[in-house]
Amino acid sequence: MRLDKFLTECGLGSRKEVKSLLTSGKVKVNGEIVKNPQSNIKENEDKVEYNNRVLEYSKFRYYIMNKKAGYITAVEDPREKTVMELLPEWVIKKELAPVGRLDKDTEGLLLLTNDGQLNHKLLAPKSHVEKTYYAELEKDINSEDIEKLENGVDIGGYITMPAKAEIIGEKKIHLTIKEGKFHQVKKMLEAVDNKVIYLKRISFGKLLLDDMELGEVREVKVEDII
Repeated sequence: MRLDKFLTECGLGSRKEVKSLLTSGKVKVNGEIVKNPQSNIKENEDKVEYNNRVLEYSKFRYYIMNKKAGYITAVEDPREKTVMELLPEWVIKKELAPVGRLDKDTEGLLLLTNDGQLNHKLLAPKSHVEKTYYAELEKDINSEDIEKLENGVDIGGYITMPAKAEIIGEKKIHLTIKEGKFHQVKKMLEAVDNKVIYLKRISFGKLLLDDMELGEVREVKVEDII
């Protein structure tokens, strides 16, 4: 692989920006400064450093975030703050995009990747990827309403698929769904005459929020996801 392509894939900038970095002498290959962008390297064998930081090549990147409320799930927006603004400097943002969405006021687990094929696969209706939410409600919920949620409710002309619902405390439930309809969890609770006051996604497929701090970002491997 050409060195400039490698550096671009590692998120250091465009081809033009990468050539400027090479001219500065800040890039080393196997301990030697290399300034020629056309130099060929073995991306999985050679040791490439920028500013004495070793760069690891990977065509696809996968990150999970504990999203904060107040940010919309989008790559860019002219009026609103987006989840991309929550990403730390070390994250390689090249072609990175969120998988699905969380509402602006919803917190919790959000996956971001530049792997478009996986993104499509996870969001395809036939995939039925399970997503679990922790919800705090306006009022107590009874076993009859839990049964309705599990069997499927009408959220405006659409009957939801069977779900898993569990009361975990006073006005608190875990709800696991297999779809990703707009405002689905909120609409499901409205369908049983209740209202979501606070919502947080705690799992997505095999991914778990666990002990991640609010706003924290971690890199994961594809085998952690599917």
